[in-house]
Amino acid sequence: MSLPRGFKAHAEREAVRLRKEMGLQSSAPVDVAQLAEHLQMKVVGADKLVDIERLHELERIQAFAFSAATFEIAGRLFIVLNPVRSPGRLASDVAHEVAHRLLDHQLSEVREIEGIPFRTCKPDEEEQATAFGGTLLLPRPLLTAAAYQGWGPDEIAKRYNVTTEMARYRYNSTGVARQVKAKTG
Repeated sequence: MSLPRGFKAHAEREAVRLRKEMGLQSSAPVDVAQLAEHLQMKVVGADKLVDIERLHELERIQAFAFSAATFEIAGRLFIVLNPVRSPGRLASDVAHEVAHRLLDHQLSEVREIEGIPFRTCKPDEEEQATAFGGTLLLPRPLLTAAAYQGWGPDEIAKRYNVTTEMARYRYNSTGVARQVKAKTG
């Protein structure tokens, strides 16, 4: 699968616009819970809805079966997170759900498997939300400033509260790594 033409540029512009709206500098970390609130979404830990032991049990049965989901209740959007995830992963999960909203993705259909309801996902929309979510966390201006300070993906992950995998993905896929190497090498 590939992203639609112009998608990455649109995501970068939108990430910069939202940071400005929130009063953040381009190189400042974004608090994803505040970003969600800014977009009139509420972030809730699933442990507020079910016993945390049930979440640990689900994790033991099938790792990463549940990370986050968005629900509309009485006209309000709620992002429900799995609190057993690392802080960096939780940030990615919220950013992913926020991206679905910004992209105007509709809540998918519910299918029933052996009497248990499941939401289905459209693979192209999931790819878009993942890419856009990463951009919300680490827009190109932020990455460029960090790279010129000599920070690689590990340092970026630590300073911006994201996973090393996300920092590495954004650092390489934006061309920042090549840009810095060309100017300093």
